Amino acid sequence: MRWNEPFGEPAMNEQKPSFTVSGNIVDVVAGEIFPGRITVSDGVIQSVERTAGAGNHYILPGLIDSHVHVESSMLLPSEFARLAVVHGTTATVSDPHEIANILGIEGVKFMIRNGQKVPFRFYFGAPSCVPATPFETSGSELDAGALDEMLSWPEIFYLAEMMNFPGVLSGDPEVMAKLALAKKYGKPVDGHAPGVLGDEAARYAAAGISTDHECFTREEAIDKIKAGMKVLVREGSAARNFDELIGLIEEYPDQIMFCSDDKHPDDLIRGHLNLLVVRALKAGYRLMDVLRACTLNPVKHYGLDAGLLQPGDKADFIVIDDPQNFKVYETYIGGRKVAEHGKTLISSVNEEPPNRFNALRLTPEMLRVKAEGNRIRVMQAFDGQLITGSKTVDATIENGFVVSNTGEDVLKILVMNRYTPSEPVVGFITGFGLKRGAVASTVAHDSHNIIAVGVDDESLARAVNMLIETKGGITCADASGSEKAELGLPLQVAGIMSAGDGYKVAEDYGRINLMVKRFGTALEAPFMTLSFMALLVIPELKISDKGLFDGNAFSFTTLFA
Repeated sequence: MRWNEPFGEPAMNEQKPSFTVSGNIVDVVAGEIFPGRITVSDGVIQSVERTAGAGNHYILPGLIDSHVHVESSMLLPSEFARLAVVHGTTATVSDPHEIANILGIEGVKFMIRNGQKVPFRFYFGAPSCVPATPFETSGSELDAGALDEMLSWPEIFYLAEMMNFPGVLSGDPEVMAKLALAKKYGKPVDGHAPGVLGDEAARYAAAGISTDHECFTREEAIDKIKAGMKVLVREGSAARNFDELIGLIEEYPDQIMFCSDDKHPDDLIRGHLNLLVVRALKAGYRLMDVLRACTLNPVKHYGLDAGLLQPGDKADFIVIDDPQNFKVYETYIGGRKVAEHGKTLISSVNEEPPNRFNALRLTPEMLRVKAEGNRIRVMQAFDGQLITGSKTVDATIENGFVVSNTGEDVLKILVMNRYTPSEPVVGFITGFGLKRGAVASTVAHDSHNIIAVGVDDESLARAVNMLIETKGGITCADASGSEKAELGLPLQVAGIMSAGDGYKVAEDYGRINLMVKRFGTALEAPFMTLSFMALLVIPELKISDKGLFDGNAFSFTTLFA
């Protein structure tokens, strides 16, 4: 089967007028700032001239997020673009891994086509691990044959994160075949190897893997840099490694890039890479090193055609007050003004939402856990981290069943197959802090099955059934008290993205987030944290629709210790 039909032309290719813009030009290639004038014609920079004076504002290349799953914003690419350009972002290196797990290669094509309908530069990769592991149920599978076809597309710029790092280290034939395909097409390979150090990091890099965004210690990052890899400093809605890793930019400026990885809509409203630039500069790091981490370095590494304010480049640039404040006055992509004074100028796009959903409705009785011992293994969730811990605690048993214990913050967690009617898998988790109610979502990396955490079975069942009614979304419900409360945000596109206006989605998401905080959680981004509790490739203890999973042993384990 062939999938290489034409995708169509990006929205940037429309005819654009000629104009000039003057200011203090930040040349990240030469490493200097000078007063000057830029002449733009038909979306391309024709000339950059030095002038005697240029006022107080600055002109610099648009910012590039070097690794992001657009789907995690719960927005279509076209809506993500509408929000991101306001903050000076003009391009993303985007891994459509999430939708590929649900819809396969058709999902990747959907993301490319939708992204081409707006003036924004989406540089998509070919998802390398669909499904991420054989220990979960996904909606699709992309083998080496599918990757061979995708990597031949000009719209695919790299092989997306190789999450199966045990397969790389053991020389798994299928994994090695995928890496060989990237070499065949001359496209870089993104990595994903949390906690891999020393000789193993060197072997991982030697397999042809060139980046990693999963470093959570300085030691790990340095090992990977010394092995020849680029380290992506990540600051997303759930995983935040900026403070731990930003110091590396001083010693290894050419090896550092900035990324968000996963950004929820309310966070995207507040800012994007611009916030990281300001933080790095306030911490005292050199201006050019900081700016290159989100402009020049990703362009060079991935071979992007995004503009860098050089004659002949595409006219992708932003006008700001000054680098320390980084207030974005205007954003241009391909010579077209796409944002001005905090307002997006990109129009919304209407899409027919694709989906794949066939889940079983829950009853509270289906969530009972019969006591088969007095000690249970409990997942530990940590705010701002994708990794989890594991501990063994005394089970709270009532009438022969293990129940939640809010006093000890031990709550029920479930994962249920969304693709085929199946019974839920139930475990226990600490770190969410709920005192009442439940939260549920079909945004659950990587297979996006239904995941939920709650205090009582009635609230859990209600939150999950709300998802089933809308065929995907995020919900919270408290069915146990006299004052019942519930809120939901439908995600019509594959159960992970909304087809609606991004600003409205962000508002609705914020409202649900606030209700969850009232349920008792202290997590900064509870739904984002929830989404990673089924991410089996990140240690230590996780859960899938097939069982409780030991991420260190990379095998299933038992609830009762």
